[in-house]
Amino acid sequence: MPHASPLIAIAPDSFKGALSAAEAAEAMADGFRRGWPGVRCRLIPMADGGEGTVEAMAAATGARLITARVRDPLGRPVDATYARDDQSGLAVIEMAAASGLPLLHRSERNPLTTSTHGTGDLIRHALDGGARTLLLGIGGSATNDGGTGMAAALGARFLDRQGEPLAPGGGALRQLHHVDLAGLDPRLGSVRIQVACDVTNPLCGPTGASAIYGPQKGATPEQVGELDAGLAQLARVMAAQYPETAGLEQQAGAGAAGGLGFGLMAFCGAGLRRGVELVAEAVHLEERLRGCMLVITGEGRLDAQTVNGKTPVGVAAVAQRLGIPTIAICGCLGEGYAAVHAAGIAAVFPVAHGFFDPDNLAAGAVERVSACAEETARLLALDFGSASGGA
Repeated sequence: MPHASPLIAIAPDSFKGALSAAEAAEAMADGFRRGWPGVRCRLIPMADGGEGTVEAMAAATGARLITARVRDPLGRPVDATYARDDQSGLAVIEMAAASGLPLLHRSERNPLTTSTHGTGDLIRHALDGGARTLLLGIGGSATNDGGTGMAAALGARFLDRQGEPLAPGGGALRQLHHVDLAGLDPRLGSVRIQVACDVTNPLCGPTGASAIYGPQKGATPEQVGELDAGLAQLARVMAAQYPETAGLEQQAGAGAAGGLGFGLMAFCGAGLRRGVELVAEAVHLEERLRGCMLVITGEGRLDAQTVNGKTPVGVAAVAQRLGIPTIAICGCLGEGYAAVHAAGIAAVFPVAHGFFDPDNLAAGAVERVSACAEETARLLALDFGSASGGA
């Protein structure tokens, strides 16, 4: 017998450069409703802690988008947006909104001088608004200061041998002699701070923040060495003054966002976790999937990297625990995409066939994603005896 009013969950990430997660979910839902009359769609926009996390979380939880005037990586005023749910006390911040590469012209990129101060401004603004839990996405940084700018915005002081404050940026850290945390915002001790972090780099060394990510932020080979020495000095001084921070520089993710991963652990007591797991918890994904017969996920491109903590596989993992099958609708396929099948995605339906440049998806993205969803829905509806159009 046909299923009465089947319920499906639609939980995609953004189609980068084309659709936000909320827009992608709406487009998929529109297509499914056309292709499978009577289907009910539960929309759960998702993210993995990277670009689009704030918007997705706001759409999924009903949190408000709030704009704050903060400092950009070079100390100039900039408006940055974050999400805050006043009822639950959750605030979601993307550090790139205040301290990200897109805020700088290519000629301005210089991790010797760029600072995470604006990220600290955002944290303080969220605390002023009553936030009790902070979820931070730390991808896309323009900085390499170990989170010292962020901590300085929250009241910490970083001093040289003469007791003078260090200049902003990673270049001055080699002169660090003393860290004064007496003025650090006391509210940090009573809030839960979780960091969405999918990289495993330590703070220093050949696989550390400076060596791996410094060049894309504008560092020359010589500057990479200076930056790495500065982060090593930060770790040494912190361990000497605050023994509880010893060894944090070796933890996976300490090197994320130019050492902001280390800084958030050392100065704020934050925990680092896979981004999609944090987002899934924050939007109560498991609870919202219960009762659904099928989960639809997706993002702009599926390839071999999708299995490394990306949203579609994270969503599929939650669905698998509940015994719910998952399929994906994506903009295009990349090499190695078939690895997602072993990770819990039963089938993949690309908008563009073959190996396609995702940059070409933006034109007509809503219509194309919706059309792909409709045809997928017609196929699925056949199995339940409720397809439209002559099924």
